[in-house]
Amino acid sequence: MTEKDFKIIKAGETRVRIAPSPTGPMHIGLTRTALFNYLFAKQKKGIFILRIEDTDIKRSQDQWEKDIIRSLKWLGIEPDEGPYRQSDRIKIYSQYLQQLLDNDKAYYCFCSEEELEAEKQYNMSIGQPPIYSGKCRSLSSEQVERLKKERSSIIRFKSPAKKVKFQDLIRGNIEFDSSLLGDFSIAKSLEMPLYNFAVVVDDFEMKISHVIRGEDHISNTPKQILLQEALNFPSPQYAHLALIMGTDKSKLSKRHGAVSVTEYRKQGYLPEAVLNYIALLGWNPGTEKEIFSLASLIKEFSLEKCQKGGAIFNFQRLDWINGFYIRHRSIEKLTELCIPYLIESKLIKPKQDHYEVVETKEKIGSEYIQKAISLYQERLKRLGEISEFTDYLFKDELYYEKELLQWKQSKDTKDYLKILVRILSEAGDWTKENLENILIKEAEKIGDRGELLWPLRVALTGKKSSAGPFEIAEVLGKDKTLKRIKKAIEIYG
Repeated sequence: MTEKDFKIIKAGETRVRIAPSPTGPMHIGLTRTALFNYLFAKQKKGIFILRIEDTDIKRSQDQWEKDIIRSLKWLGIEPDEGPYRQSDRIKIYSQYLQQLLDNDKAYYCFCSEEELEAEKQYNMSIGQPPIYSGKCRSLSSEQVERLKKERSSIIRFKSPAKKVKFQDLIRGNIEFDSSLLGDFSIAKSLEMPLYNFAVVVDDFEMKISHVIRGEDHISNTPKQILLQEALNFPSPQYAHLALIMGTDKSKLSKRHGAVSVTEYRKQGYLPEAVLNYIALLGWNPGTEKEIFSLASLIKEFSLEKCQKGGAIFNFQRLDWINGFYIRHRSIEKLTELCIPYLIESKLIKPKQDHYEVVETKEKIGSEYIQKAISLYQERLKRLGEISEFTDYLFKDELYYEKELLQWKQSKDTKDYLKILVRILSEAGDWTKENLENILIKEAEKIGDRGELLWPLRVALTGKKSSAGPFEIAEVLGKDKTLKRIKKAIEIYG
């Protein structure tokens, strides 16, 4: 390792990493792992590293590496170092592989896939672990050189018979019997290292002090410790996080809903809400507190409070937390965030110095859009809902069944719509407060407020539920409000 590869490493420095494979979009499970590593590093004034494990050439794609980097940036947990790529480090892996071969701690295996599968099935049929028999373990150097010319090969590690023990910072003492591992493969060739070998070399070279990762890696840990011992590497401290589960308690997958950061971003979740929620998946602050800024998470997070049991992903809870952050955004910032969704829904389109309503070609400013969005700031759970909530404010005519105008079993709906036209035509001060004052008084004369206010709401929105009719009328303005009520009279017939 040289200073060209990494920044200068201080003695005793806390150094953690995430090491994703760029084979798909950034999963929410990886995101939680990245967050916990980031929090741990910042708490210890250490370094958070991004390492791209891209040695799987067939499946690794540049677009997914970009997705990982973009997602971390959006979340605000960018690495201090990296990205480092395994594909740039093949010579380093080759040197260590050759070292193991030269020291008789690894060997070439020439068994075909068919032979290995048959051996595996036989072992399982007699109740034995499906491990390699070690058939090629004792081949002479002459036999190896001859077979290299005749057959393809892989490199296996000579696994010593022993108990492998380590102290997990979350789960306590863990012990494995290496006889259940067998001589596991570590490379397809000197130029093609496999996961367990490459990760051991990388963690050593990058001086990783703590490995914080998902519990699905627990079974890899004894293999990595054996390799560390064979190469005279120190072992980092390990902490294995509980997996994130769906509501059916199976591993979170697409069938449960969105699983990638990009999907959450597109649906209109805010980065601080995503971070806040996933921090609570498997970590218990020990209080009833649920809202955490990134700064407060850095202060309060600890591995000791991470749970061993699986964390259930609750989309409703995420929506609630996201709604909280939406409500606490300034209306100016919220409008800025919502406008792309209105554009994508083809309700408005940007012009040089204004916006245009797509359906009517009407010129509108950001002030009108801001008023429209402010009607629903208290109701929004996701930014992506804004188009469905506000579409009627960007349309010329609304389409709905006349039955929707009718309040309960009222037979006087048309008469009440006419009353609305008369009263609102005479209204001078077109504000929510004044409109509410006028219409509530009239509704109370009728006895049942719904008789007057329900058809008003439907006439203005074409919907069963919406913001209050007085607020909507104020945003629409007097002319549009009266036009829609008169159209409702026509629809009702």
